[in-house]
Amino acid sequence: MSFICGGLNYTTVIVLCFFEVAYAMKSPGGFVWAAKNYDGDVQSDTLAQGYGSLGLMTSVLVCADGKTIEAEAAHGTVTRHYREHQKGNETSTNPIASIYAWTQGLAQRAKLDENDELQK
Repeated sequence: MSFICGGLNYTTVIVLCFFEVAYAMKSPGGFVWAAKNYDGDVQSDTLAQGYGSLGLMTSVLVCADGKTIEAEAAHGTVTRHYREHQKGNETSTNPIASIYAWTQGLAQRAKLDENDELQK
């Protein structure tokens, strides 16, 4: 009932095709897309490519207590290249997603420590 009073709509759909992604990319926004793990992985990768690059995508998981987070670069961004490097192959890794993930971690640390200097 609180959804209706707040002017919100809740809809459950199964993501079977990219029509939902196309809509999300062209829409003016104003919605939250909650997805199960696999659907979230697939759709977030597609959206990241649509808006620039997987190299710019990070993932942040926040525990219910609001204190503990996990911030990471997109799946395989660095690991795949490191495995190739171990084999002696030449690689080129875009560090931007890793830098973004680190900034998320530092922002959380600043919040927990009430460290205004780090927050800047």
